[in-house]
Amino acid sequence: MNHTQKIQLLDAAGKWAAQDPDPETQAELQQLIERVTQGDARAFDDIADRFSGVLEFGTAGLRAELGAGPMRMNRVVVMRTAAGIARFLSEKAAGQYTPKVVIGFDARFNSDIFAQDSAEVFTAAGFDVLLMPSPLPTPVLAWAVREFSAEAGVMVTASHNPPRDNGYKVYVGGRITNDSGRGAQIVSPIDAQIAGLIDHRQPIAQIERAASGWEVLPALGTAGDIEAAYLAAINPVIAAPKSEEDPRKKLRVVVSAMHGVGGHTMKQALLNAGFNDIHMVAEQEQPDPLFPTVAFPNPEEPGAIDLSLQLARTVDADLVIANDPDADRCAAAILDGGSWRMLRGDEVGWLLGDQITKSLPEGKKLANSIVSSRMLAAIAKDAGREHEETLTGFKWISRVEDLGFGYEEALGYCVAPDLVRDKDGISTGIVLADLASQLKAAGTSLAGRLDELAARHGVHVTDQLSLRFTDLAQIPVLMDRFRHQAPASLGGSEVSEVTDLSAGTEKLPATNAIILHTFSGARVIVRPSGTEPKLKCYLETIEPVDDIHGVPAARHRATEQIQSIKKELAAYLNAN
Repeated sequence: MNHTQKIQLLDAAGKWAAQDPDPETQAELQQLIERVTQGDARAFDDIADRFSGVLEFGTAGLRAELGAGPMRMNRVVVMRTAAGIARFLSEKAAGQYTPKVVIGFDARFNSDIFAQDSAEVFTAAGFDVLLMPSPLPTPVLAWAVREFSAEAGVMVTASHNPPRDNGYKVYVGGRITNDSGRGAQIVSPIDAQIAGLIDHRQPIAQIERAASGWEVLPALGTAGDIEAAYLAAINPVIAAPKSEEDPRKKLRVVVSAMHGVGGHTMKQALLNAGFNDIHMVAEQEQPDPLFPTVAFPNPEEPGAIDLSLQLARTVDADLVIANDPDADRCAAAILDGGSWRMLRGDEVGWLLGDQITKSLPEGKKLANSIVSSRMLAAIAKDAGREHEETLTGFKWISRVEDLGFGYEEALGYCVAPDLVRDKDGISTGIVLADLASQLKAAGTSLAGRLDELAARHGVHVTDQLSLRFTDLAQIPVLMDRFRHQAPASLGGSEVSEVTDLSAGTEKLPATNAIILHTFSGARVIVRPSGTEPKLKCYLETIEPVDDIHGVPAARHRATEQIQSIKKELAAYLNAN
């Protein structure tokens, strides 16, 4: 970068700081500018990164580290984004109606401030605006979009990202759309239409903001309590307790909120459903944006549910339920052969799909993302149900026509699509606990039900290999290597087919993913993460179960093969 470019960069940073309405990020940027003028090269690199472009608004909305500058999450970026969404909604309304917007937020740093700023911008645009009264789970917001027939919903959350991140998820419904995606997260082309209306140069002083006029929804414990309304809506997802001797009374459940906003909601949902032996992980029960007991606030990450398992052993629990910080995901751990283990996301999906299928009305479909296991397709076929595969993400799963149940392996489950057109860790938790209680009463367990499914449909073993990058440019390089020099064999079996989904297929839109099949029936899907700086490989092997050696032998063969594939892939990805 030459001297002139450096001067231009510092000038841009100075102008940003001058209009920044947040004293904290304003001071942060001014200090960086001061350090640069004193010759601090590291501070200059920091500013250069913050001003290297603008956060791209897409189907995942926005998600980035908090801080000053157009490449960070801050009040300037949020207000400009809200103004762009307001332009989109106004264009769609074309003066024929007043758009309605519902806004929710979690307990991360600045989430409440970003929600307030958004309410001010949308109200000034002339919209009817409903603001959540406090930090609440994402599923409550997704439910409210449908419940109030809102044209849009905004959820300020970074879900399970590191503590310094925040994000901005957008849903559409109401009079914007009346198809199966009503109340679902945005997809293309809506994301591009909104992005095109965000003015990244608009001075903040020119964005109209109202001082009042939005409605704050009823708070916990007040008449019309919005959390209680959501809980009442999802409670019928499972049958009401039949008697005082209902098996739910005999199930002991450990629950972790992972320092997020789902603790109270999850506990109350279980209580409402008839479960009364609930043990909260105290160290993780209350919202804390620092997430002090976990390296990453994601139940999938190693060590994240250690405190849950420790409590489960202490109280002799039957089931562990762990939500991620915004409670749209649900993880579970069970006793299996005398030891506690966390279920893979696919395993929870199989259990739920098999159970829900038994009571689904005719014509309802099962669906999962392409990176999820093929077991649900087998369950659907056995039950005479239609099954559909979608691209990764609930923005696609939730749009399946006549959806009865949908899931993705990353701990996301939609057990009540007519209520919440998104993944919902709260309603999932009560359905899973209900199944666990029924099985316990029958003298078996969730582990036993998984063995039954394996015996019927073959042992499906899934695993993941993820590489986290600081240099994002390495990800497309590795994707190109798979496209042009894919491994010739995996796990002792030749690769029979390589499918590049970048051009799309008959059934799937284009996406940046590659599928490898082997002659043995193994499958590997490679794709960049949509929310984190990772390249992800999704592995699955399938082994038939014979009558002589049974499920354990088939599981051993499948596990050996998947470990071999994982080792070979790691070597392939790390090769120069």
